[in-house]
Amino acid sequence: MPKMIVSIDGVVIKEVQLTKDRTTLGRRPYNDIVIDNLAVSGEHAVMQMSGAQVFLEDLNSTNGTYVNGKAIKKQLLQNGDTVEIGKYKIKYVHDGAADSFEKTMVINSGAVVGAAEAAAPAAAPVGNAAIRVMSGAAAGREVPLVKVVTTIGKPGVAVAAITRRPHGYVVALVEGAIKPTVNGSAIGTDAVNLRNGDLIELAGTQMQFVQA
Repeated sequence: MPKMIVSIDGVVIKEVQLTKDRTTLGRRPYNDIVIDNLAVSGEHAVMQMSGAQVFLEDLNSTNGTYVNGKAIKKQLLQNGDTVEIGKYKIKYVHDGAADSFEKTMVINSGAVVGAAEAAAPAAAPVGNAAIRVMSGAAAGREVPLVKVVTTIGKPGVAVAAITRRPHGYVVALVEGAIKPTVNGSAIGTDAVNLRNGDLIELAGTQMQFVQA
């Protein structure tokens, strides 16, 4: 189900599920999404659902409505689009479109880290493996490692890649100043072998590598 995540200065202040055909946004208290700020018009914008699609339309607001930095009159929203109204940012998230297990923690199966890794055999005989989330809202969830490369982490904070190789699985830092740890030991951009039961901590989230 699609939803709008409202934030200001990077702090999330509300989340609103889009359950109706028409969801209004504005400063007046009768709107479905109320933003009490003078930069927001009384009736600023409306989101209209058409099947699985959501259209955002500006209602001739004083300060305008922006999507990904561009002023719009009416636009079809895509998963991850950021709507900007004054100092407020409203992220459009469609639950069925994002492979995520927390608001900001993303596991992206199939991301290519390098040509050499991408060329690795997809069916290497190393057994089935998965990442089990140990902390946070998604604790207990397992994400199978079905691709050659799977990236985990929070973009802009810390991202690591787990790569399947003929001899097994390895993990390495891709980006970020905060280094992930494996069993308490920090790792960098050099690949580290993973063994069944290894504990990985990345950007404040604890995970366990499990292999059949």
